[in-house]
Amino acid sequence: MRIAFLTGGLVWAALLTYLVHGFGFSWIIALSDGVINSVLLGAACWLINNNLRYFQPGKGSYINIFIWCVALAGACTLGCRWILPYVNTNQVYSNFVIQSLTIRFFTEFLAIGWMAMISMIWYSQQDQKENEKRKAEAEKLARDAELYNLRQQLQPHFLFNSLNSINALIGFKPDEARKMIHQLSDFLRGTLKKDDQQQVTLTEELAHLQLYLDIEKVRFGHRLMTEISCDKKCQDCTLPPMILQPIVENAIKFGLYDTTESVTVSIRAEWDDNYLTLMVQNPYDPKTARPRKGTGFGLSGVQRRLNLLFARNDLIETHANDNIFTTIIKIPQI
Repeated sequence: MRIAFLTGGLVWAALLTYLVHGFGFSWIIALSDGVINSVLLGAACWLINNNLRYFQPGKGSYINIFIWCVALAGACTLGCRWILPYVNTNQVYSNFVIQSLTIRFFTEFLAIGWMAMISMIWYSQQDQKENEKRKAEAEKLARDAELYNLRQQLQPHFLFNSLNSINALIGFKPDEARKMIHQLSDFLRGTLKKDDQQQVTLTEELAHLQLYLDIEKVRFGHRLMTEISCDKKCQDCTLPPMILQPIVENAIKFGLYDTTESVTVSIRAEWDDNYLTLMVQNPYDPKTARPRKGTGFGLSGVQRRLNLLFARNDLIETHANDNIFTTIIKIPQI
């Protein structure tokens, strides 16, 4: 802005110098005319620009800007009327200055008007950018708060069940209870370190998921079996932390809670057209479980997290066929 302002002043001074010299006056007189006129006009433009920096007129207030432009153009014209003849005492030049006052007024009014218009547009855009920036920051804070809230909601019922299992094991299997406490501690420590804004690799996610599965296997014993398969090209793919744990917890809930038989929960990771596709499957009894899309907090919470992180609602889907409940998550890889 300053460079443009200085450049405009130099161009204006050069143009006035050339025009005055064209009327037959010497280069010294013409140069003094151009410099003094440009200094006065520059001061007026700086004043209107500085005023509009802190005051943006609303609708119906543009008349005030017009009055300002007229007043500043009049001040510049009066300055030329009294300063130029004082600097150059040539009588012919003094008469020239007096005769050119009307033209000087209108040209300076147009120049100041242009400056006012450019300043209003410039500062209006700056204010708009600042407002958009503040809005984006507010939305990010709200999104982070919601993500944090969703993450916190994942823990209570799992922690409650784990503590109950530990309490049940203390009496007759103290070693198993001690082992489960260590596993739960490692799991919770890893959970606290996770940040939704910093994605993890699939290898890290599966390692953390294994801690959860180890705890669940202590709870359910031989009844819970898991199968995890992962394509080699998927190992370095990234995904939001702890995105699998609530899905697997949902699978265990609907696979084991209504049966006394052993159940296998399978977890598979595949690469599919720039997407990391995660598939979790578990058997279920349609008479008791009746899974449906969005069942439980696990699925709805994951869907909400994916929507907040990727602004898409089509990254999770569920299917129930042949007594097998399947949850599919697609994580875009950018």
